[in-house]
This record gives sequence, C-alpha cells and structure tokens, in this order.
Amino acid sequence: MPKGNTMNIAFGPVPSRRLGRSMGINHIPPKICSYACVYCQLGKTPKMQMHRQVYYRPQELYRSVCQKVDEVRKQKEVIDYLAFVPDGEPMLDVNLGIHIELLKSLSIPIAVISNGSLISSSTVCKDLCKADWISLKMDAVTELLWRTINRPHGRLNLHQILEGMLFFRKEYTGTLVTETMLLKGMNDSDKSFHQIGQFIAHLQPEVAYLSIPTRPPADKNVRPADPGSINIAYQIMKNYVNKVELLVSCEGNTFSSAGDIRKDILSITAVHPMRLEAIETLLSKKKAGWTIIEKMLKQGELVKTSYEGNIFFMRNY
Repeated sequence: MPKGNTMNIAFGPVPSRRLGRSMGINHIPPKICSYACVYCQLGKTPKMQMHRQVYYRPQELYRSVCQKVDEVRKQKEVIDYLAFVPDGEPMLDVNLGIHIELLKSLSIPIAVISNGSLISSSTVCKDLCKADWISLKMDAVTELLWRTINRPHGRLNLHQILEGMLFFRKEYTGTLVTETMLLKGMNDSDKSFHQIGQFIAHLQPEVAYLSIPTRPPADKNVRPADPGSINIAYQIMKNYVNKVELLVSCEGNTFSSAGDIRKDILSITAVHPMRLEAIETLLSKKKAGWTIIEKMLKQGELVKTSYEGNIFFMRNY
C-alpha cells in the first residue's frame, strides 16, 4: 500500500477534451498496468499485472479528494467530473467500487478512463456500473494488432475482453465512450477502421473518440496517423456509430471564444473535419472572407484533405 502524502491522490481541476473541467484521481502508483502500450505518455511499464489489489484505503482516498474539492469550491472554480485517471490501470484497484460509492456524496459526476482489459470480470463490471461515465480503449480488435499496439499482459485474452465489453454494455446505464489511438503504419488502414467500426457498431457507445498521441510516447518510433488517414477513419466510423469525435489537439485548446471565427474553426476542426461547404457557410454567417482560411493553411493551423470526392479541413496537430 502506497505511503506518503495522500493529497497527491487528487489533482486539478484541469481542462479535459472529453470531460470539461475535471479533477483527476490518481489512485494507482506509477506505473502499474495490464498493458504496455507503445504510445503511452507515461513511458514504459515497469510492473505489469492483472490481479486487483488495495492501493489506498477507501476513507483515506475519500478524505483526500474531499479536501481538494473543498479547496477548489472555495476558489469558486467549477468541477464537471471526478475522473479516475491514474498512472496505471484503474480497474486494478480492488476498492474502485467502494471509492466511487463514497465519492457520490459530493454530487459530482464520476468518470473512469480504462483500457478495459479486466472487464470480463463480473466484480469489475459491478464496480464500473457505479460510475457515471466510462471510457474504454479500442485500438484494435484483431490479435496481432492488439499485441503490437497495446502489448498486453501475457495472460490476457482479447476475445474475453471484447465479449466482456459487450456484456458490460448490456448492464451499464451510464455514458459509455470508446477511444481509438490512431498510429501511423499500425492501425491506420481502411481494413482496420472497418474492423474496429464493426465491433463498435455492436457496442454502440455514445461517442467513439479517435485520437492521436499528443505527448511523447513510450516507443520513440511511434508516430500519429497522418491527417488524410484520420479523416478516412472519421468518415468510415460514422457509418457504424451515431457520434464520432476527434481528439487531435491538446486539452487546453478546447476552450475558445465564440466571437473569434479563427478560434471557432480551430475548435470545430479539432473535433470534426469540416467540409468545404460547411466552412463557406460558417464564413458567410460571420461575414468573413476566404482569406482567413488561406492564412490558416499557410500558417499551418489547418490542413486540407479529401475523401470520396469531398474536400475537408482539419486542425493541424
């Protein structure tokens, strides 16, 4: 069990691309995980495991988070979510469900960002069902790609994980999202997009997020998919799930002024590729000229790409 200042458990609030202003809860020591993903921003995984254990006593974690929430509220800052987003896999905490139950008293929605590797366990499912918002990793649905990208613990089974996700979906009443990290030369082919999309069609998350590495990855040779591939992934995924969003910008860039057309375009294209016609319509509503787009392209803020005969504009990451 970790020792030291428990105030390090809670941090923030910080701007989140998915959760607004979220307070993070770091309840797993660095870096204990069931995966050793090639793109992990925390670096290599020195300790891989898949058995659950105690890291912090529930009352200890609860007091730490409550104290941090009180400090933030006194400063009149907003907390949209309490997010379990630790330095390892949150499902490895055997007290996760108890932590969530205790924190419900704060009347702040609770999120868990997980790789989903232990979701075939009925006790893990029971714990996760207590949260309001769950994100599950969905980088690959075929064995070779899964092992290449996520580098899982040797005893994990991809088929069991995928089946566990489908079972969890039937039980869960909160908001479920998926996140797919798009990597150049790995899972950035049309075939891979369709395979992931077909599984997501069965899972039916509220949002399927498509992301790229925005911080230095564990494997220095890893590169984000190029803008053209990201756009193709977006267009293909839209055939399988109602809502697809991009996560291609840093968290702090998600807040922008509605009165600034340039910032509006950057905010929108960081989430959704915009068709040429949509850009023209937006410019017309704002009584702005095409020179704005030309300048943004020249300065490298936007990139132009195409798919099935249509021209799209995306934020340049």
